[in-house]
Amino acid sequence: MKKLFALLLVVVMVVALFAGCQPSAPADNQPADNQPTDSQPADNQSAETSDIRVAMVTDYGDITDQSFNQATYEAAKAWCEENGVDFTYYKPTGDSTEARVASIDQAVAEGYNVLLLPGYAFAGAIVETVEMYPDVKYVALDVSEFDLQDAHGTAKDFSWTYPTNMFSAVYQEELAGYMAGVAAVKLGYTKIGYLGGMAVPAVMRYGYGFVQGVNDAAKELGNVGDIELKYVYGNQFYGDADITAYMDTWYNAGTQVVFACGGGIYASAAEAAEKVGGKVIGVDVDQAPTIDKYADGMTVTSAMKGLGATVKTLLSAIKDGKWDTYGGTVTTLGLVSENSDDNYVQLPASTQWADGFTQDDYNKLVADLYNGNITVSADTTVEPTVEIAVDYQGNIK
Repeated sequence: MKKLFALLLVVVMVVALFAGCQPSAPADNQPADNQPTDSQPADNQSAETSDIRVAMVTDYGDITDQSFNQATYEAAKAWCEENGVDFTYYKPTGDSTEARVASIDQAVAEGYNVLLLPGYAFAGAIVETVEMYPDVKYVALDVSEFDLQDAHGTAKDFSWTYPTNMFSAVYQEELAGYMAGVAAVKLGYTKIGYLGGMAVPAVMRYGYGFVQGVNDAAKELGNVGDIELKYVYGNQFYGDADITAYMDTWYNAGTQVVFACGGGIYASAAEAAEKVGGKVIGVDVDQAPTIDKYADGMTVTSAMKGLGATVKTLLSAIKDGKWDTYGGTVTTLGLVSENSDDNYVQLPASTQWADGFTQDDYNKLVADLYNGNITVSADTTVEPTVEIAVDYQGNIK
């Protein structure tokens, strides 16, 4: 009897042993042990990036706008692919703070913990949500202290010790505008225009920097008396028939090139320029691919912000555990090197270089700005003191 009991005990132990070696069935809605989850790095992810999920929200445009959205999207997508990080983007259902808040809420609900928010239009959405999601990192591009203060006044009480989960980059637009102004004059243009969007600080810094660049280049060339600069704001960030008609009067009266600075307002300058073979200077990104659709070679240059460089810098900082260097700040970015390609404000390679303004001339200009040999005022409270003739025409609308 004892032998039989011992034999049965051995059989039971063997069966239990084999049963313990079999994989258990996953519980409902749970992946099997060999399947990656959101908290498990995929094969191409490092341990450092496995918990990063990046989402971009577009402002009121799309990722093909040849401006803020596209530059941000392409830089983020490239960085995330290179680093094995999950990335997606959301397009709000409309152009309103409520629609942008809804997209932020959706991104967070779906597990994204790094948000890229390009453009001043996000100020209200940031104020509304940033304290609700303290574990989500907000990377805002070109959302200034002015924008956040304005949104704070209409949104809700907000601690102006900026939340540590928020960072915003703003840019020294006056430097990019200055470079474009120098380029315009040295490339031979004397009848020049500036068409701004709305008279907000960033647009004004672009414009006043442009005026200073035109003035200094004219002084250097000794043709101050030959320069005529018209200056106006459309009072909106898109072109329309009224603004196009206004630009028609400029180009028909001899204006050769217009610096169109304010989102889609470039369309009115380009439509008017097309009729008379005029030129346009783009803004924020290299707009030649967009503006040259109106006429080949229409774009002289573009006064650019380094959106892509900013995105990659911040995502790399998050990956490397250096967010604390940036979180809780609104930081102004500009020149960080004599090497023009390293900087957060610059002119593009598509600039129509010529004998009067070569790439070497541009590189020297950047070096002089970086080293302090040339200074540009960022003051928007008063118009720049210059020797050229500037016709300030207020607002079109």
